[in-house]
Amino acid sequence: MDERVASAIANWAPRFTTNGVAVADFERVTRGLQRWDDWCRAWSEVAAEHEALAVEAVREQRLRSAGQHYAQAAVYYHFAKFLFVQDLDQMRTAHAAAVRCLTAALPHLDPPGRRVEIPYAGARLVGVLRLPTTPGPHPVVVMIPGLDSTKEEFRSTEALFLERGIGTFSVDGPGQGEAEYDLPIQGDWEKPGAAILDAVAAQEGVDAQRLAVWGVSLGGYYAPRVASGDARVRACVALAGPYDFGDCWDQVPALTREAFRVRSKSAADDEARRVAHTLSLAGRTSSITCPLLVVTGKRDRLIPWQHAQRLAAEAAGPTTLLLLDEGNHGCMNVAAKHRYKTADWMAAQLGVTSA
Repeated sequence: MDERVASAIANWAPRFTTNGVAVADFERVTRGLQRWDDWCRAWSEVAAEHEALAVEAVREQRLRSAGQHYAQAAVYYHFAKFLFVQDLDQMRTAHAAAVRCLTAALPHLDPPGRRVEIPYAGARLVGVLRLPTTPGPHPVVVMIPGLDSTKEEFRSTEALFLERGIGTFSVDGPGQGEAEYDLPIQGDWEKPGAAILDAVAAQEGVDAQRLAVWGVSLGGYYAPRVASGDARVRACVALAGPYDFGDCWDQVPALTREAFRVRSKSAADDEARRVAHTLSLAGRTSSITCPLLVVTGKRDRLIPWQHAQRLAAEAAGPTTLLLLDEGNHGCMNVAAKHRYKTADWMAAQLGVTSA
């Protein structure tokens, strides 16, 4: 097996199945996959099967099922493209399919979703707003992806907040998802964060006084960076994020380093490393005064757990560190030990008493 395929399977299998890929499909795709060059095609073929089920459900007016099929197809297309940066044309085709399927799913989800486009730096950031069906206005948590995740991956995490009465806004920032082609990765996320919070606060049904941020992987850096620069953030969750991403560079898998190089618009590995060091919380942590929950795993092979420990120690506000001995990157292999606790913590911080 190609080393890159083996690395993707070893590092990400729990993430795939936790975030919407059926175990049987994961095994079916990866069992016969030998070459990384076939990764995007193999996942796209299975994604197309789920998209066909969605089309059939729409034709038969089974719209709830159609939404579920479309959302699942979006996740599969997303994982087809997530690190496939060596063939940008093939990657972009899969990505367009992921966006198409999620957009088709939104009116049929429970609760439904609303696509929101935000002008930023001469381009646009795109997010999906979902609000509980109970009377509002509702608190909202802005959900920030990492290097290889996008808004199409977040349905299962959104559900945890929504069922507790918290709205969600899953968004692609600079260098992510729909923005990755026009905008490079940037470290000063308080800037896009402000534009995102402005847009969310202006949406009908949103309580602008109860906004929070949650981020995973590089999003686990972006979220506290937003909190360090915007007093509107009432609570922040940093899941498996770096304190300084450049300090992690030598241990990051080759697939991840190359994706960062491409999405940071760097010409070579050395330049990408220099950009990675601009993703740093040095000098920012004393400005994080909102309640902060930091979650990480001691078996994270990408971001050493000591980065989370440092963030938790330096943040100026009330801070909780959840350090999981068996957790891998993102702690998806021990999801039950942090996902529900995170959602409950967020509900408490945002004053959602019904949860």
